[in-house]
Amino acid sequence: MKAYIYIGGAIEPARITEHPKGDDLVIAADAGYENARALGERPALLLGDFDSYKGEMPDGAEILRVPAEKDMTDTQLAVSEALSRGAREIVLVGGLSGRLDHTLSNLAVLRHLAALGVRAVINDGYNRVRYLENDSTLLPRSAFRFVGVLAADEVVRGVSFEGVKYPMKNQKLYRAHQFAVSNEITGNCALLSVRRGGVFVVEAAG
Repeated sequence: MKAYIYIGGAIEPARITEHPKGDDLVIAADAGYENARALGERPALLLGDFDSYKGEMPDGAEILRVPAEKDMTDTQLAVSEALSRGAREIVLVGGLSGRLDHTLSNLAVLRHLAALGVRAVINDGYNRVRYLENDSTLLPRSAFRFVGVLAADEVVRGVSFEGVKYPMKNQKLYRAHQFAVSNEITGNCALLSVRRGGVFVVEAAG
């Protein structure tokens, strides 16, 4: 099952092309409900401590209130809830702007989900981020102009990137020296491969 989780933060709707269909699970975390509404989506579940969203609750939605003092962010709680309901692919919308601690926490969620074998992406319309570890992926050309490959581990080995302006072949990337940024896809798609280690793949608007 695929789940869409709407979280807080600024979004650019024009570059958010992932939308729920049919039986997809739709969750809003706290102020993420405002982003869901802006995109015309109707969450089946709204959860959080509601320190950010103070408006009316949607009719017909399941509401899950949690204490403000807790050991997980609202986003982490939403992801946990999606997993408990059978999600094996998750799209998070929002969550990449505003407080840096929350942004970094949300990126860590991508790595956690990858370890569980769950495909995941975060998209706020300004940036779209995936996590890739010991694997390959095709990146289609899109409205995001730039693409960066950022090392999540101290050293990432065997990084190859084809179909881009600045190709790489069996390259080492270092967490302490990030240089594989501001690349561009030159054709219809690009192929990124990582032999050992994990990277954040960041597509960014121009």
